[in-house]
Amino acid sequence: MNAASFSSLSADHQRLQALVGAWRGEEEVAATQWTDAGTATSEVLAEAQFGGLFVVQRYRQRRDGTISFGAHNVFGFDQPNRLVTMHQFDSTGFVPASPAMGTWNGGELNLERSSARGAARVTYVFDDADTYRMRLHFQPAGSDGWQDMVSGVYRRVSPSSINSL
Repeated sequence: MNAASFSSLSADHQRLQALVGAWRGEEEVAATQWTDAGTATSEVLAEAQFGGLFVVQRYRQRRDGTISFGAHNVFGFDQPNRLVTMHQFDSTGFVPASPAMGTWNGGELNLERSSARGAARVTYVFDDADTYRMRLHFQPAGSDGWQDMVSGVYRRVSPSSINSL
C-alpha cells in the first residue's frame, strides 16, 4: 500500500531514501557483555514503504558462517519534532520502550536512544550513493563512558545477490 507519492514527501522523508537498497558489509565487532570481539559480514535489505514515509531495513550478521544477529529497523521522520526515528526489533528480544531519535548533519545521520540497560548511539555516514559506514556505541546504565559495539562499511549490491532476509 502506497499512501503517498515520493514527489509529495518532505525533504526530510526524502533523505531517508539514502538507506534504501541492498547492501553487504564487513564489520568489526567489539567485545561486549553480549559477544566476543571479532569480524563479521552482514547483509542489509532496505525498502521504502507507504510511499517513502518509512524505510524498513532488514539486517543479518554472520560470524564464522553462522547467523549471529538479526534486526528489523523502521525509520521514519517525526515532522512536528523534526527528528528522524528508528524503531528496532532484533534477535536479542528486548522490546524497545521508545525509538532512537536523531538528526542529519550533512551526510551523517546520528540516532540515540535510552533504556533501563543504558543508551545506544548509532551513526550512519553516507560516503556516496553506493557506500555508507555505520558505527554503534553503547553506554551501560550508570556509566559515563561509551563503548564500541560494531562498526562497518556497507556497499550497494544487487538485491538478487542477497539470500532471503
